[in-house]
Amino acid sequence: MTPSDASAESAGRWSSLDRPPLNAASLRRALVTPDSLWTSLEVVETTGSTNSDLAARAGELPEGAVLVAEEQSAGRGRLDRSWEAPARSGLFFSVLLKPAEVPVERWGWLTLLAGVATATGLSRAAGVDTALKWPNDLLVTVDGEERKTGGILAEKAEGALVIGIGLNVTLTEDELPVPGAGSLALAKATVTDRDPLLKAVLRSLEDWYGRWRAAEGDPAASGLQETYAAGCATLGRHVRAELPGGRELTGTAEAVDAEGRLVVRTAEGERERVGAGDVIHLRGH
Repeated sequence: MTPSDASAESAGRWSSLDRPPLNAASLRRALVTPDSLWTSLEVVETTGSTNSDLAARAGELPEGAVLVAEEQSAGRGRLDRSWEAPARSGLFFSVLLKPAEVPVERWGWLTLLAGVATATGLSRAAGVDTALKWPNDLLVTVDGEERKTGGILAEKAEGALVIGIGLNVTLTEDELPVPGAGSLALAKATVTDRDPLLKAVLRSLEDWYGRWRAAEGDPAASGLQETYAAGCATLGRHVRAELPGGRELTGTAEAVDAEGRLVVRTAEGERERVGAGDVIHLRGH
């Protein structure tokens, strides 16, 4: 690369001064320390999906690897939905966890744990209230309306779990991927600098993961089940659950059980447990 090429690339990277690149070296110094869960942190300009990239290397990498992308061209959410945003407008990253001492049947709680950790970290670092929509959406309030600003996707890979987190940070109304989406900036966050936000979320995730692992994945003993319920905007709401196979269930979301399933009480008074599906908060109830 010639000096002019390097200069042009540098100018391109900084062409949007309100969206500077992440400082990978500084992030590594702060997070990858001898006593930390995080063993490596890599920032790439663009990739299809950080989850797919990390899952492909799950067998060779130690627990605690972190992969961050400034832009994802094929980011995925639950139910194979796409997740797209302008470069450097959000946080798009995946972490590799290998909780070998925790029974595999409790690994499903890690999606909910990541939600609790992200909401907790953002509340502290960004000064914005973040609620959880079961099972894995992060909600903020924009002009009095709940809007999705982030999501979490967990996937098993070679005896490990890859957890991907996507957060809209500085997206404007014109840049939102779908109506009803939100961003930290639109929610009037006091901080939208992505470096401290990423550090806060990863430190919170390390803390919660440590508690959960020390309790051998027990959601009650680790405090995870109670904390998730306290921050879950779905509980107490009238909801419609769109279940696998095309079935629908309508009722009041009452609790999250010991397996992380949503307990819905129907109009007939029956309680059904939802382990997978899409949950919609219904208005006017």
